[in-house]
Amino acid sequence: MNYGIDYTYVIFVVPALLLSMWASAAVKSRFAKYDRVPTKRGVTGAQAAAILLRANGITDVKIAHIRGNLTDNYNPTKKVLSLSDATFSSTSIAAVGVAAHETGHAIQHHVGYFPLAFRRMLVPVANLGSRLGPLLAVAGIGFGYSAYAEQYLPIFQLITNIGLLLFAGSTLFYLVTLPVEFNASWRALKILKGAGVFVDRTEVEGARHVLWAAAMTYVASALSAIGSFLRLFLLTRNRRSRG
Repeated sequence: MNYGIDYTYVIFVVPALLLSMWASAAVKSRFAKYDRVPTKRGVTGAQAAAILLRANGITDVKIAHIRGNLTDNYNPTKKVLSLSDATFSSTSIAAVGVAAHETGHAIQHHVGYFPLAFRRMLVPVANLGSRLGPLLAVAGIGFGYSAYAEQYLPIFQLITNIGLLLFAGSTLFYLVTLPVEFNASWRALKILKGAGVFVDRTEVEGARHVLWAAAMTYVASALSAIGSFLRLFLLTRNRRSRG
């Protein structure tokens, strides 16, 4: 007896949800901790980004100030590096680390880092797949239980397969995001000391702690996407085997 428990949800989805909750709390905790520790050179997030861009020969990226907390991002289409309220004018180790991470994305774009370009190509697929994929797959499964199941079974299976394919594209986006984000953090930590923004190892380690926690949020998102896809895939296989 399973007492109505959906074991596919428990196995494939719950662990990713727990990891996501932990990672989100870790990011806030570590950012708060190192946001209270100023850099020894007194460099702000915006100044650090400008230094790192110049050090890598990038002169066509604009640094902008946006509202919000940790809403920092790099837009490769507009070539705009947007830094949030918590990052732009702050001289903390956390702020400089986050600014350097986003600058890492600008450097990736500048050097033609393939995973970044591939992820940009997947954006339309991910948007469509995350919204429409599960809906079509579940609809196909549901139609399979209807009075017309036997008559239109090939059509219902096609609908299900299209949904799974779209959802797979969305899942691929989350997987490609991992090397993009980890590489950006690696570049950030490497160039912060090389460009003279950080002067000792303790500052680098502080930024590493913040960026590692942030990276775990992307790992959690990827695991959640994979788990949700596997769960939906197994549900469709089980339905077909019973049919």
